[in-house]
Amino acid sequence: MALQFMTSRADPALFDLPWSTPLEEWDTSHLAALPRGISRHIVRFVRVGRRIIAAKEIRDDIAAREYEMLRNLQRLGLPTVVPFGVVSGRATLRGEPLDAILLTEHLQFSLPYRALFSQRLQPDTVIRLLDALAVLLARLHLAGFWWGDVSLSNTLFRRDAGSFAAYLVDAETGQLFPALSDGQRAHDLDIARVNIAGELMDLAAGGVIPEDADPIDISDRIVQRYTQLWNELTALEHFERGDRWRVEERVRRLNQLGFDVDEFEISTDLDGASIQIKPKVVDAGHHRRRLLRLTGLDVHENQARRLLNDLDAFRAGEGLDDDAEELAAHEWMLRVYEPVVRNIPGELSAKLEDAQIFHEVLEHRWYLSERSGRDVTTQWAFADYLAHVLPEKPDERSVVGVDTVEMPVIAMFPPNES
Repeated sequence: MALQFMTSRADPALFDLPWSTPLEEWDTSHLAALPRGISRHIVRFVRVGRRIIAAKEIRDDIAAREYEMLRNLQRLGLPTVVPFGVVSGRATLRGEPLDAILLTEHLQFSLPYRALFSQRLQPDTVIRLLDALAVLLARLHLAGFWWGDVSLSNTLFRRDAGSFAAYLVDAETGQLFPALSDGQRAHDLDIARVNIAGELMDLAAGGVIPEDADPIDISDRIVQRYTQLWNELTALEHFERGDRWRVEERVRRLNQLGFDVDEFEISTDLDGASIQIKPKVVDAGHHRRRLLRLTGLDVHENQARRLLNDLDAFRAGEGLDDDAEELAAHEWMLRVYEPVVRNIPGELSAKLEDAQIFHEVLEHRWYLSERSGRDVTTQWAFADYLAHVLPEKPDERSVVGVDTVEMPVIAMFPPNES
């Protein structure tokens, strides 16, 4: 068979890779040593030009199916890894057939759960990771996706301000339906409970999680959190005419859970005395979309919320309340945000995303202000953060060869920066 490439992003560098060699035997010159989760297949991170691509060796038909599934999930705007292509028709130099390789883009700044747990996380951080997985599962189910292999191993986690965002990384067993039945959702939850409990037991046996942490209790939490989310997102609610505050309260609860209400499905009873309300289209991203519209910054939801809070405070402090939001956002970008991200040393840029660093600078500013009993400017907080906080953090971009050293930097801020 002839070598076949199915990809939406043709890259000549693909032809330079040793496709006639089994993936586990590839020379390290082609590989990037990034942290990997546990997989039933051979998985390697491969350098393709300037990109880092995750390569998974699986059967041809399964690779093609998973590639199309990931593309469909991307079209639905769901948080998954981005499919890059499939290489099939592989054979050794002796003519022995080899499995296909599914290619997906490496999700920068993301980590598999084992890399996170190796840092001996606190119990509340473990809970936040499971909460992020519950949110991911609820979003997938709303879109009609049945995962079939819910686990920590099949999920990547990425910091989003003080929380975590979860991304699906393995859609091999998944199926997409117009809508899921209660039985299908319950089946996925049962799979999640068993898989997560098993993974946590494995970590407990290795002494990675605290001895008093109960893997069964922890895995049960994902079902509890998911149930809470699902009820808020889909439950019918009856209220009398004139109870507008109850509609607003429902929207607020959804917003607090990280979802926005795009449309309501409302129907009245025969006597017209009450109304049933059900969110028809819900999705995450209100703050993210607002920040993108105002500044062009495309960041995660909690990061966007924190940045917008600072933008709004800047707008009020500078007396720009009567000005258009776009003008105030331009001033904030010019005088507050850009002077920070432009002055992040190259040696430290792999530590965190720019938006996450800025978020942490704002948190550090609050901490310094509280400790000193007076307002501390952003530039001083940034300088102190560079000197004492950022150099101690692990690299989250996970790019090989980045040397993290402390380097003094003078931040260049325009006058009267707030």
